[in-house]
Amino acid sequence: MKTLNFLKVTVLAIALFTSYSITAQEETKMVGGAEMYPSKNIVQNAVNSKDHTTLVAAVKAANLVDVLSNKGPFTVFAPVNKAFDKLPEGVVEMLLKPENKMKLQTILKYHVVAGKWSATELVKLIKDKGGKASIETVSGGKITAWIKGESVYISDVNGGKAKVTIADVNQSNGVIHVINSVLLPKS
Repeated sequence: MKTLNFLKVTVLAIALFTSYSITAQEETKMVGGAEMYPSKNIVQNAVNSKDHTTLVAAVKAANLVDVLSNKGPFTVFAPVNKAFDKLPEGVVEMLLKPENKMKLQTILKYHVVAGKWSATELVKLIKDKGGKASIETVSGGKITAWIKGESVYISDVNGGKAKVTIADVNQSNGVIHVINSVLLPKS
């Protein structure tokens, strides 16, 4: 019996050490006061960011949790809470209502691009396209990536602009680029 207990403890210790070693070796980024782990998917990481509570609530209200938890890969331009605060008063509350789920889905999918696009790849694409690159989103709309100074910006079809404030937050199913404004598709 002592041998069996010793084996159980040994196996548990090895499992914990291995889990810790894998986590300790991951190159994480801090977003919203939380570490973002490349071994976790977009949703698993986003729920820990204090800067993305509005985005997470919107993803849940739009029933997109399963989509953004899928294999992907996806590139997500993730607006922070302050970005949603820039919208006219009452817009976020209105979008979170069940009757507006389709409109909310369209807006959220407008922030998602198929494939994993690192900042380096985005910059190369922008330069290859002569300074501005048009990119199709999973909603079917177009966003434009461009560079001003040392920063990458994303514009929507309405002329709204968002600056990438944290790039290359790697996920198991893609990458997140944190942005400071909400992008809006054509109405």
